[in-house]
This record gives sequence, C-alpha cells and structure tokens, in this order.
Amino acid sequence: MWNQLKTILLFGILSALLIGIGGTLAPDSLMVFVAIALVMNVGAYFFSDKIVLATYRAREVSEEEAPELYEIVGELARAAKIPQPRVFVIPEAQPNAFATGRNPQHAVVAVTEGLMTMLDRREIRGVLAHEIGHVKNRDILISTVAAVIASAITTIAQVLSFGAMFGGRSEDRNPLTGLVGIIVGPIAATLIQLAISRSRELEADETGAKLAADPDGLISALLKLDQAAKRIAPEHASPGTANLFIVNPFGAREFSRYLSTHPPIEERIERLRELAAGSMQPRYAG
Repeated sequence: MWNQLKTILLFGILSALLIGIGGTLAPDSLMVFVAIALVMNVGAYFFSDKIVLATYRAREVSEEEAPELYEIVGELARAAKIPQPRVFVIPEAQPNAFATGRNPQHAVVAVTEGLMTMLDRREIRGVLAHEIGHVKNRDILISTVAAVIASAITTIAQVLSFGAMFGGRSEDRNPLTGLVGIIVGPIAATLIQLAISRSRELEADETGAKLAADPDGLISALLKLDQAAKRIAPEHASPGTANLFIVNPFGAREFSRYLSTHPPIEERIERLRELAAGSMQPRYAG
C-alpha cells in the first residue's frame, strides 16, 4: 500500500512540475501540457520498462544462452517467493545492473556484459540478490517511472527554454525565463529522484543480503562496481536514469557525494557489515 501511495504521489509531483514548467514558458499552451502529463503518466505506467530497456539496447537472453544467470535468478526468486523475472543483457562494458517492471509478474533483471566478465559468481549472485530485493520490495515501478518522467521533463524543459530564449516574436522573448527553465527543470527532477532512490537502495541491499544469506558477496561486488564506475565511462547511460542502477554509472565524475542518486558506497558497505556481524551466517565459506 505504501509503495502504491508513493507511486501516485510521484505521478502527481512530476505532472505538476511538467505543467508548471510548460505553463511558465508557454502560458497559452497550458492545456496542452495537462494533456501531455496525462499521456506521460499512462505511458510511464505501462511502458516505462520497455522504454528503459530500449534506451540501453538490452536484449532478452534465454536459459540456454545464460544458464548461470537463470540459475541464480531462479534460486533467488524462489527465496523471495516471487515469479522468476525475465533476464536481459546490456551491451555495456561498465559492470552494472538494474531491475524494472510495473510489478513482480512483469519484472525484468538486466545486467551489463561488463558485470558478467568482471565479477565472480558469488559477486554476481550478490548483485542479482539486490535486484531481486527491489522486485520483492515492489519499488521497481516507482524507480522506473521516476527515471522516465524525470528524463522527459528535463528534455521538455530544455526545448521550451531554448524556444523562449530564441523563438517567437522579439517582444515575447525572455532569456531569463528560458535560463531558469533550463536550470530549474533538471534540478527539480533530480531532487525528486534523490528523495525516492537513496532509501530504496539501502532497503534492497538489506533484502538482497538476506535473500542470498551472504552480505559479504554483495559487499565485494559493490566495491568492484564503484571502482569500475570511476574508471569506465558508461556508453548509453544518462543522468535521468542513473537512479535505476545498483551503483551510479557516473561514479564521482558528475555527481557530488550529496547530489548522487545513490547513498555513499561506504555507508552501504558499513550497513552490510553490521548485518553480516549479526545473527546471519554467510552461505559461502569465502
């Protein structure tokens, strides 16, 4: 119920943001932006996962193509008591992963080619457990919707702002209004993502560690992924969808510690170590 309320609230806030930006930069077209917001909400609910997968050129793989991935995903899905998600591979050298879909029955787990080559089985299992944690916690819809709509708002704000600065009649042009639109739209969309994505990453870490019964596997994976994100630039990622991934694909290059869509790796690892030091016993000997 809480996740459903958060999703409705997110739809409302992002719609209001879009309508507000459109009404400010194009007052005569306010109803057009109301219609765009309605269409965007419906489209984001039903098709946001397909949009994200297409954006990253993700390809669904069969069990014959990726038997190890299917084995691990199947094991973790049974532990989480959810239907087995579909498995996709992203043609990306940077190791990373995300989960998407509007509910567990339509869930998808996507991993990059880099993740499969740079991580060992235990670490891959830790990453997949984290993503299955997102599915189990039913927060994959809200994260995907946030990414798709925030990206759309940023793009629309930029288009409208340039139009306000350089288009129309000279007496109607207001460069300051255009500049504000360019700055405020992306910042507002990012702040909304920050509000929802940090807590869900910590929850997925904990859920995943418990599902895998191996916090140390996820700790090792997070350390490798964080270092790789600082060395290997993403080929297709955009800031608007950075919140989807298990680690920020832009590392420390574009986002400060306080403006990242993810909690600091140090905080995540510390929490996992506290979890490992408790009653939970790792399944792997090391």
